[in-house]
Amino acid sequence: MLIDTIIWNPGDSLIDLGFFALRYYSLCFLLAFVASYIVVKKQFIKHHLPVELMDSLTIYVVLGTLIGARLGHCLFYDFAYYSKHPLEIILPFTFTPEFKITGFQGLASHGGGLGIMFSLYLYSRKFKLNLWFLLDQIALVVPLAGMFIRLGNLMNSEIIGKPTGENWGFVFLQVDKIPRHPAQLYEAFAYLLIFIFVYQIMKRYPKASGYTFGMVIFLIFCFRIGIEFIKEDQSAFEAGMLLNMGQILSIPFILCGLFIMYLKRGAPEAPEKAALIR
Repeated sequence: MLIDTIIWNPGDSLIDLGFFALRYYSLCFLLAFVASYIVVKKQFIKHHLPVELMDSLTIYVVLGTLIGARLGHCLFYDFAYYSKHPLEIILPFTFTPEFKITGFQGLASHGGGLGIMFSLYLYSRKFKLNLWFLLDQIALVVPLAGMFIRLGNLMNSEIIGKPTGENWGFVFLQVDKIPRHPAQLYEAFAYLLIFIFVYQIMKRYPKASGYTFGMVIFLIFCFRIGIEFIKEDQSAFEAGMLLNMGQILSIPFILCGLFIMYLKRGAPEAPEKAALIR
């Protein structure tokens, strides 16, 4: 007999000592960072770049991701609230109806993507590296990092799927007792497949710098449009919309990815020249 319903209520911490708690989401975020660092470091060594440059790159990317994702959420998903409480965009607490420490609640992947691109532009100008080369290296690990982040969302019982309408699915007890699609798990598995596919294509069929970046954003946001149909809306204003905000924001990324793939479809540069600024 197959188990068709999984009761899901793991709590939010792997270890809780009272004075210290290791939360699942924090652990997944750490794993995303470590795995990405290892892969990009390997690429830097392959292209004869000083590994010391990785320290500064890490700072740029982390700040770009967090700032972009935060602004993306506040502008695209909850502008009505944050336009009236602008300080809460950058402060980890609320003032109304009473003062309360909340942390930073709300990050949007589309904003994070834009933040990464802008931070890489600044980094490329400062360290005289080819922007397309940098975009390729970070794009390669974006689906890998995305897999860990979605697993963190699963452990937190957030970004849940819609009801399956059947007796099978995940029952997120922190939300309700309805069997739902484990959308976070679907996304995590899809991102892992995208990473493996792109890594193999990059290794076996190399293209000019920028092609990998275009391919990754095309694949990720095509999938995002599809998966959003079985996910619960992230904001109340999305109810009844033909396409929700996540799907609408994905369309420009898809078109941009296709254009870049067409533009960069030529032969690759020599590894020792690919990273030079143009």
